[in-house]
Amino acid sequence: MKYLEKVGLNARKAFEELKAIKHNKIKLVLKNYNTAILKNKKKIIKENLKDVKNVKRKHLVDRLILNDRRIDGIRHSINEIAKFKNPIGRVLEKWQRPNKLKIKKVSTPIGVIGVIYESRPNVTADVAALCLKSGNCSILRGGSESYNSNKLLANLFRESLDKNNIDKNCVQFIEKKERKIVDSLLSKMNNYIDVIVPRGGKGLVKKVQKLSNVHVIGHLEGLCHIYLDKNSNLAMAKKIIINAKMRRTSICGALETLLIDEKALNSHGKIIIKSLMSSGCEVRVDRKINKLFKNKLKNAKEIDWKTEYLDTKISIKTVKNVKDAVDHILKYGTMHTDSIITNNSKNAKIFLEGVNSSIAMHNVSTQFADGGEFGFGGEIGISTNKLPPRGPVGINQLTSYKYIVSGKGIIRP
Repeated sequence: MKYLEKVGLNARKAFEELKAIKHNKIKLVLKNYNTAILKNKKKIIKENLKDVKNVKRKHLVDRLILNDRRIDGIRHSINEIAKFKNPIGRVLEKWQRPNKLKIKKVSTPIGVIGVIYESRPNVTADVAALCLKSGNCSILRGGSESYNSNKLLANLFRESLDKNNIDKNCVQFIEKKERKIVDSLLSKMNNYIDVIVPRGGKGLVKKVQKLSNVHVIGHLEGLCHIYLDKNSNLAMAKKIIINAKMRRTSICGALETLLIDEKALNSHGKIIIKSLMSSGCEVRVDRKINKLFKNKLKNAKEIDWKTEYLDTKISIKTVKNVKDAVDHILKYGTMHTDSIITNNSKNAKIFLEGVNSSIAMHNVSTQFADGGEFGFGGEIGISTNKLPPRGPVGINQLTSYKYIVSGKGIIRP
């Protein structure tokens, strides 16, 4: 039997068995996993150091590295996930028809979720926990650069399942490193996998969207914008923009393009641009802004408005007003996260209703585009699909539903 086919069969079998498992037992698995991570903290860091030393693409180090603080963050996330109520079996809607037909819309698990991801080993723990909590099984294919970290975190989860007499194949980690495994996972596993979730760079997501023959939940890019309105508080705007760009430049919620109301350019824009530069950020600006700086800055090109830098770089453009900002975002945005900084409620409304972003913000840093910050405990990813789930995909978003219809011998005339 082929390797992947065996993984798929194991996952389907585990999923059918999981349906009968009491929710309290799942909570106990997560509790045991949390304890196992704490007990094995030194070992996790040791395995992670192997990955960090071997990584060839140095810009991935920030995403890859695990230290005491980040491991504590993983444990906090699992603890938060464990606290959530059982998302399965919830009555989402119910009604009765004139003929006494009773209809209920009830939440159900999706089934088997395949997750393909790069760099960040915390994804292994988050995804395994979120999928199990929502009654789903997971097949995990992490990037080769975080292989040792991922493998250990996945095995600790499997041990926690086994300890509670739950099929450890509820969580499976693809240990084979060959690239063709990913192609087969996407194109030949539709009998076993219900949904694929890609987490990584544009190249990975494009490949998944092209090859997958099952539904894909994810986003291609996080080209996030902030529009700085003339009706804004300078101190607040400066704080938000520096945080949105510089807190962590490598995450999908990092600010990439700043749009400045031309009427705020002298009062706000010049100060904020200087602050960005003094924070170590390379700025690429339009000609109007460059005039303010005696043409000493780097001119932005058309490609800059389309670029997700994931680096200490930002493109900055002047716009006429809020509607002009919305038009720019509709043209260049990726439906991820876009924010407006303003004290004008009318302009805020125009912006929030005008952009087609999965997350639209008002006076908030785009770095809050995160399931943990939304109170979801964690996220399997952020979806920019027009159809649901949309935005951060947490426990409740990892469910489907069925209609349960009942009556007393009702027949259709």
